[in-house]
Amino acid sequence: MKKRIAIFASGSGSNAQKIMEHFKYADHAEVAIVLSNNPDAYVLQRADNFEIPSHLFDKTAFYETDEVVDLLKRLEIDLVVLAGFLLLVPDNLLRAFPNKIINIHPALLPKFGGKGMYGDRVHKAVLSAGEKEHGITIHFVNEHFDEGEHIYQARFTVEENDTLEVIKFKGQQLEHVHYPKVIENLLKKYN
Repeated sequence: MKKRIAIFASGSGSNAQKIMEHFKYADHAEVAIVLSNNPDAYVLQRADNFEIPSHLFDKTAFYETDEVVDLLKRLEIDLVVLAGFLLLVPDNLLRAFPNKIINIHPALLPKFGGKGMYGDRVHKAVLSAGEKEHGITIHFVNEHFDEGEHIYQARFTVEENDTLEVIKFKGQQLEHVHYPKVIENLLKKYN
């Protein structure tokens, strides 16, 4: 039986797309659903392009009901993947999927993590701090933003003339290469 992945995203979903591409023809795993809290998120169109069902939920339902947890259980989800998802994961979801929720963060945690640190905000902070090294962290999710156990990190050198767009591009290249592979390796352990 195929392992089943649920992707949560709040925005464009470029990482979600790479994951959908990676598992499109896989015989051992599939993206079963894409979930979003944002009705305007482009990730919903990406899911539609891959003929993957999507589910839109509001913040109140996410935090005050079991709507999302019940849906994931009905779909027999094996791994929950956050890909640019901006809400803190609630306790009911953490309890339902212990050590089965992962996230990707566009920095070398524990640096440049926490509430409000996402996207360009992270890269601007890295440039402002004069960091010589930057990268990505894939980690398990716990009850705090970006504090779960690290699974994988990849790094690149920040060159003297690198702009925001350059370091963002370098980081996204690492994300797109490594996130699907890390998911693949985790799913192999869930037999």
